[in-house]
Amino acid sequence: MANSHAPSLTIVDPVLEGKQDLATVGSAIGDYVLEGEKQPVQWWFFFAIGFVMLTVLLYAVTYLFYMGVGIWGLNVPVAWGFAIINFVWWIGIGHAGTLISAILLLLHQKWRTSINRFSETMTIFAVMCAGLFPLLHMGRPWFFYWLYPFPNIAGVWPQFRSPLVWDVFAVTTYFTVSLVFWFIGMVPDLAYLRDNAKTKLQRVIYGIFAMGWRGSAIHWRRHEKVYLMLAGLGTPLVFSVHTVVSFDFAVSIVPLWHATIFPPFFVAVFCNFVVPQLLWSRKIRHNDLWLMIISIFVLIGMWFERYVIVITLSREYIPSMWGRYSPTIWDWATMVGSMGLFLTLFMLFLRFLPMISMTEMRELLPKKEGGADGHSILENAP
Repeated sequence: MANSHAPSLTIVDPVLEGKQDLATVGSAIGDYVLEGEKQPVQWWFFFAIGFVMLTVLLYAVTYLFYMGVGIWGLNVPVAWGFAIINFVWWIGIGHAGTLISAILLLLHQKWRTSINRFSETMTIFAVMCAGLFPLLHMGRPWFFYWLYPFPNIAGVWPQFRSPLVWDVFAVTTYFTVSLVFWFIGMVPDLAYLRDNAKTKLQRVIYGIFAMGWRGSAIHWRRHEKVYLMLAGLGTPLVFSVHTVVSFDFAVSIVPLWHATIFPPFFVAVFCNFVVPQLLWSRKIRHNDLWLMIISIFVLIGMWFERYVIVITLSREYIPSMWGRYSPTIWDWATMVGSMGLFLTLFMLFLRFLPMISMTEMRELLPKKEGGADGHSILENAP
């Protein structure tokens, strides 16, 4: 007798809709870059906003170089102000990208393909924006290399006990690993753009960055191994770098900052607790507008979290070092300008590079269409 209570099979929506094959996936993503078709209005809108904000940054930085960092609202004891607020904020944003992409790669999640290139690119640009603030705060950023230990006739070396020097090594390492991780994943796509280039200039530029990729078995084997190793290296690096950044506060002898709670406090950026609870609702989770609103709230909460840390520092050990911090219009201009830098670079990325990985999208195809049913090409390779 048949079991009338047998569980029904759940129909899973396909990752790729419609009849797709290797050629259609490549053309759908690559031709958008190669054809140079007219950009949609939305692209021009956000590019224009980003470019205007970037212009504000250029003006603010030019005036800063002419007048000095005194145009910022810096005082004693708040000697960093917006510079350290925005530095830590951008670092936090940058960490999310590589962490998400690397963990999902290690767990072989199919849906990673839709967001991994975006998140990795976000990391690169966010870390660039973060590095902008300590460089500007130096007053003479062209001497930034003094923070690195290098042989010199003056015999001057950086102070290795300073957390600022730790920042240099930590952030530089993280940026390098993230950049290589992003680039390695893009090499096969760059080879596609090279082979299908419409102009000689495209063929030369994409050919240089494709690094002679031919798609041979040994190329794929090395690509997969290096990609997985970088993902494994980048995941713990996220936590270690953000911990080192927190030492800017914790290692100092400044009142209210010298506390061992800062490392876990900075890693646990998910303290923006209330608004993300809306994600328990399936309807909200599947609504793009709601997801964007929640994300914006989280970013605002992260920024105010850093802001509160800085502005609460109003008193040092002696009354002559007491003072309130108040940002000037140049603080705000530099902050808004850094957002413009990020937005402009991101819009240019969408225009000139594949925004979605063609290689990983092809892996999602069924085997009869030349794919791997969602498995990596050499997932089980020795």
